[in-house]
Amino acid sequence: MALVNIKIEGHDYQVDSGLTVLEACRKCGYDIPSLCDFNHGKCSKASCRVCLVEIKGARGLAASCAYPVNEGMEITISSNKAVEARRASVELILSNHEKNCLQCPKNGHCELLHVAEMVGARDGKYVGQMTPKTYDEVAPGIIRNSAKCILCGRCIERCKEAQGIAILGFENRGFNVVVSPVQNRSFANVPCMQCGQCVNVCPVGALMEHSEIEKVDEAFKAGKKVIVQTAPAVRAAIAEEFGEKIGTPGTGKMVAALHRLGFFRVFDVNFGADLTIMEEGYELIHRIKNGGVLPQITSCSPGWMNYMEYFYPEVIPNISTCKSPHMMQGAITKTYFAKAHDIDPKDIFVVSIMPCTAKKYERQRPEMDKDVDAVLTTRELAKMIKRSGINWQKLPEEEFDQDLLGEYSGAGVIFGVTGGVMEAALRTAYFVLTGKEYGKINFHEVRGLEAVKEADIDIGGTIVKVAVASGMKDASKLVQQVKEGKSPYAFIEIMGCPGGCINGGGQPYVHPTLLPNEDDDILETYRQKRAYVLYSEDERQVIRQSHNNKDIQKLYKDFLGEPLSELSEELLHTHYNANREKYPENK
Repeated sequence: MALVNIKIEGHDYQVDSGLTVLEACRKCGYDIPSLCDFNHGKCSKASCRVCLVEIKGARGLAASCAYPVNEGMEITISSNKAVEARRASVELILSNHEKNCLQCPKNGHCELLHVAEMVGARDGKYVGQMTPKTYDEVAPGIIRNSAKCILCGRCIERCKEAQGIAILGFENRGFNVVVSPVQNRSFANVPCMQCGQCVNVCPVGALMEHSEIEKVDEAFKAGKKVIVQTAPAVRAAIAEEFGEKIGTPGTGKMVAALHRLGFFRVFDVNFGADLTIMEEGYELIHRIKNGGVLPQITSCSPGWMNYMEYFYPEVIPNISTCKSPHMMQGAITKTYFAKAHDIDPKDIFVVSIMPCTAKKYERQRPEMDKDVDAVLTTRELAKMIKRSGINWQKLPEEEFDQDLLGEYSGAGVIFGVTGGVMEAALRTAYFVLTGKEYGKINFHEVRGLEAVKEADIDIGGTIVKVAVASGMKDASKLVQQVKEGKSPYAFIEIMGCPGGCINGGGQPYVHPTLLPNEDDDILETYRQKRAYVLYSEDERQVIRQSHNNKDIQKLYKDFLGEPLSELSEELLHTHYNANREKYPENK
């Protein structure tokens, strides 16, 4: 990309020609406030007017988030005119924003408060006409509070960019404008994936996950044996909630914190991931050998399952019947583990710590038999740790409990990143089909954060065509091929969130205004940094293939019999429905 010469505050700089003024200023060390830019410098509609600057020769002040740089441009940030305009913009936003900060779920992460402090805004200078309030808590994954919405439009753009379904939009006119699903409906009454990507970009508390912390508290009070299980992607991000840099592994301290919170057992969903590979891998081999429906498509991502039931029910025969890893593990905990310890399953309360808001919806599906009782996001776990007075920095490194469900492989760890499920499956499929371990272990062909990846894998002389996709805007192209009967693949992995679970809707917020100690390009690299945590842990594991997990082998020997057995089908498999009526608990 060509370079252009610009001046900022009278100083000379060279920057890429494709940048906006806001991006260029940030790269040159100037922190201009903004509320409507949401990802990689992309802006919703230049709607917040908080990033106004003076540009020599321009008519009036310019919104830096939408103004491209050009040769010879002279930018002034600190003039009285620009400073006063930015302050007035924030004060107008504050006048129409519900401010119960102590009860706000975004407390400590609120970009509006951060920007107000930057510009010296005075609350109460203007008296706004509050928009009609809508408090939508019907859907199990996401809550919407329109009284806190500042109409920045970030969530609208994120839904389009990541999923291509545009669930949200501006409704009504004038003082009655709200950001909502069509006709101000509940998230439960529109084809929403519950993925939470909108929550991740909301600068205030207008969109949040539906908290289940109180359910966990009640289970402890009732004397239940509360067992917690953590998804692989949680360890890649939990440390960020305690001031650590993105890419800091958090496994050991997270386990130590969970032990101190009083859980009866602390397990890793990597065990469930290994179990999923055994069932899903054998399901694929069964389809190939017996003329079953191909391609087989993964079912680990509940956001993708929700999307599929709404928009592509025709591909249900292609979907693996496997439950997702945490639901499988919940089922095994309430049967195999309970029987081994002579515990009544009714006395067990299973809590899943997930990077995902859609998992909250998944656990309520009637087809899941209440395998899991509560789902907390990574952010909710951080809240529990903080309220308990636990000092993250002083925690020791501890191990997961080793009690029937304790061992896991490196293959289970990489489930949290796009391509990880595929790679884990290929490691085991290679062994099952050839009788030998794949010497290189890693299948680099399916790695990387590209939205769609394709590969031809040689398994003992047989070429298996596979594909990997994340984010439904791009994955839908593969699904459309399957619907039309034109798909060339045998196996397809799909994850609902771009990049996979490391970028799930329940992960810590990532925005440059909230990450003062991170590098300038963090929005382009945070997924790589989190993915590296998982791949590094995979490399450190002695056992790196699911079928070599000794606890998995013991589970089949002592309880399940073999993959796809009658008991396995009963406990570990499920079914999906075309446009079914969702969320029965909330009717």
